[in-house]
Amino acid sequence: MAPGGGLELDSSLYQPPEGDQQVREHIEQLDEPLYTPFVERYLLDEIRSLRLELAQTQVRMTEQLTDRQLNTMDRAMSYTTDTVTYFFYLIAAASSVLIIAGWKSLRDIRLSVRKQAKAEIGQVIQQYEQRLADLEQDLKSTSQRIEVNADEIERTNEIHALWLRASQERSIPTRISIYDQILAIRPRDAEALTYKADAVLDLNEPQWAINLCQLALGADRDYAHAYYQLACAYAMMERTEEAIQSLHKAISLNESYLEEAQSEQVLQVILPQLQDSSE
Repeated sequence: MAPGGGLELDSSLYQPPEGDQQVREHIEQLDEPLYTPFVERYLLDEIRSLRLELAQTQVRMTEQLTDRQLNTMDRAMSYTTDTVTYFFYLIAAASSVLIIAGWKSLRDIRLSVRKQAKAEIGQVIQQYEQRLADLEQDLKSTSQRIEVNADEIERTNEIHALWLRASQERSIPTRISIYDQILAIRPRDAEALTYKADAVLDLNEPQWAINLCQLALGADRDYAHAYYQLACAYAMMERTEEAIQSLHKAISLNESYLEEAQSEQVLQVILPQLQDSSE
């Protein structure tokens, strides 16, 4: 069963154009696979290098934030020391004036100044503690984002490598196994579900293909390729009306499937009825 619509892969090694029958025939006649162990090794090395760079970035950020925290504490201590010194100067000056004027005793002045200095220092310490807490929270959030992005990059590269393998695999059971590996990583991948349905149709399992296409449409209601494979499965089971509806939906979403259907043997029976219904 020929897949409908090309598999768009971000790879300079394999870029099958959509709807080009001659290119697909040329690929089928290749004597050796385009995908080699050297390419796989290159992808794995790139993933490893990316993870190392992310880890180094996290270490550098941690060091920078730690240095900032230390500098902040140094400034806080310096500010506290200067504040206390200025208050003692103020005490000395005020005490001299008040003793001469006879307004208050030295003890009252000292108690008042200590109380005010303590309140001022406490406020400064509280502000810097809040800043340090904010910095720590930002560091945790950044670290979590780095970990999430690294995991997503690793999953994406792994799925990309699996698609490359599937595109060059001739054995239907092996292709199905590769699609299962992709679905183990992303269970609701509509593209993987549909291409698996295409493969099981080649094994003459239309009901299995119908179930897979319905799962794909549950993930993406406007996925034209799923409707096309669903039409093939219904046609194989001689469920003509449902096949026509599914094919009509696929063509309404992507007109290239009309040309694709004309070369699909299992759909030849319903094409005249499809044209009549369109008229």
